[in-house]
Amino acid sequence: MSEFVDQLEQTERERERARERVEEIGADRLRTCRDAYRDLIRLLEDYDGRATGSGDFQAYTQFEGAVATVVGNLDEDIPEYDTFEAVDDHLQQRRLSESDFEQAREMLAPVSDLVDRLDELESAREAYVQARREARRRLGELDEQIEELERLERLGDADLDAPVEHIRAPIRAYDEAVREAFAAFRNDAPAREVLGLIERTEAFPLVEFRAPPEELLRYVREHEAGTEPLPTLLEYADYSGSKLDHYVEDPAALRSAVSTRRTYLRNVDADPLTVGWPPPPASELPWLCREYRSIVARFADESVVARLREVRQLAGRDDYKRLRESALARSELTEAERERIASGAVERDLAAARDERDAIETALSTLGELDDPP
Repeated sequence: MSEFVDQLEQTERERERARERVEEIGADRLRTCRDAYRDLIRLLEDYDGRATGSGDFQAYTQFEGAVATVVGNLDEDIPEYDTFEAVDDHLQQRRLSESDFEQAREMLAPVSDLVDRLDELESAREAYVQARREARRRLGELDEQIEELERLERLGDADLDAPVEHIRAPIRAYDEAVREAFAAFRNDAPAREVLGLIERTEAFPLVEFRAPPEELLRYVREHEAGTEPLPTLLEYADYSGSKLDHYVEDPAALRSAVSTRRTYLRNVDADPLTVGWPPPPASELPWLCREYRSIVARFADESVVARLREVRQLAGRDDYKRLRESALARSELTEAERERIASGAVERDLAAARDERDAIETALSTLGELDDPP
């Protein structure tokens, strides 16, 4: 049994007991009783020391009048009505002492115990709500755990001897070709053309280039230096101010737009256009290749595009899923994970996680949300 189910059931039992104790008296009657109790306690605190002895007569009369008003407004059917009357009678004296105030507090003790039932119910409700919140959080953890265990179980069923080279070779050939083509494009084409191409990839969600900074784009489009390749701009960014004067018309603009973004420019490469290994699922590969082609065709020759078409065709192979699962298993499974799979630990953990999830979901559904007023 899950500790979260235990907590749910325990807090629900405590809430039910607290609710029954309130219903024995009646929630509305208890609230009226609690209000009167709090009013009297507050009066005792406010006037203790002021309405005692032969001190402030005005305070004394105000105190006795306030006490009489609180008790006089009570219906006789509220719980502990006799106690309230007794306290009122006790305090209606010609002279009050501090011991009279202390005795009044002691006389109200049974009322305090009674109205505590409302606080107990509220605390029990809060504990139950918290238990449900923790149970839902645990469900989220279990979903993640189950997903990971199912992945391990699936990879454990993969054929590690499958001929993955049948799909790896075309992917590797394309990735190498696109890296080489993009490197040439980056090193030779004007910076404004390279960055402009990267900017256009924002229309293709599967092409994950980091967008060029706006100031950098604006600089390469508005200044003559933007016709230079990126390596040249990076070289300019390392020049001193006096040396830079000989190469660009506005050294300050270059330093502002380029010098502060060296890291971004140095990291511009073809990674967002490669397929990688292990490859994506067959359902995603054609879409990925389709978006890649829209970009690759702008800077690479037909041989690179042809290699990309070969990669796209891999998704149609009957054995693509099997080969991909084998590639995933070889790449992602650690030695410890393989041992867990072989020993049956993954299978046992998965069964336990599913059982706990079912138990928590059943408890949440069976016990239900709060349906009683606070």
